[in-house]
Amino acid sequence: MTKPFNWKLFLILWLAGTFGVMAVIPYTLTLQSDMLQNLELPIPLPALLAIQIVQGSIILGILTALGLLLANRIGLGAPIIEAWLNKESISDKIKNILPISIILGLIAGVLIIVLDVYVFQPLLIKDLGESINTMSENIKPPAWQGFLASFYGGIGEELQLRLFFMSLLAWIGSFIVKPVNGKANTTVLWTANILAAIAFGLGHLPTAAMIFPAMTALVVIRIILLNSLGGIIFGWLYQTRGIESAMIAHFSADIVLHVLFAI
Repeated sequence: MTKPFNWKLFLILWLAGTFGVMAVIPYTLTLQSDMLQNLELPIPLPALLAIQIVQGSIILGILTALGLLLANRIGLGAPIIEAWLNKESISDKIKNILPISIILGLIAGVLIIVLDVYVFQPLLIKDLGESINTMSENIKPPAWQGFLASFYGGIGEELQLRLFFMSLLAWIGSFIVKPVNGKANTTVLWTANILAAIAFGLGHLPTAAMIFPAMTALVVIRIILLNSLGGIIFGWLYQTRGIESAMIAHFSADIVLHVLFAI
């Protein structure tokens, strides 16, 4: 049986996602600093940022609402927040979800760094030259900006990529392979997970274009592969433990990538 739409849950997730939209601004401004210096803006930067926040919040609200509707139809959701809203005990759920989410998130972050440093960086130097090292140091945002940006990755990106897009793919797949006991088939969920993870990697290409001097095939493969690695882990946690688990893991991975690695 499909659960009714939970407006309180929607509001909590939407407000959290909007906070993430605002929190990532210092990080993106640092990445775009060189471009902004040479760009004539049609309106003052603060006004432009305010418009982007409102626009991002509206889009995130729509995707969050659709994501909850779709998640209800495939047996997924936000078990911790839902239990809390129903005034149920959440201690057992937190114990079951929090440790594994943090551990897998940290592992994902470390794996991404190891693959990048020992596999892709040497190949990128051959592909783009020694300037890649200097370029990376010059545009690396400070740790405090990486910490704030981690809220957007952990909340905003998970609402879009897992709660909405992965749920959408699994819901479509459920027309081919019928759900069992109200939950989408495991094969359907894994297919949706992998496709959403690839989309997650593709979504990072515009940011990469601001960092790398040329978007070579190696750069594209690096961005898609490294981000898909984390995405698959987050997707598995979503389909087995709920969206909060994916958020915690993504946040933990971003702490490794954008905070610890930036110190």
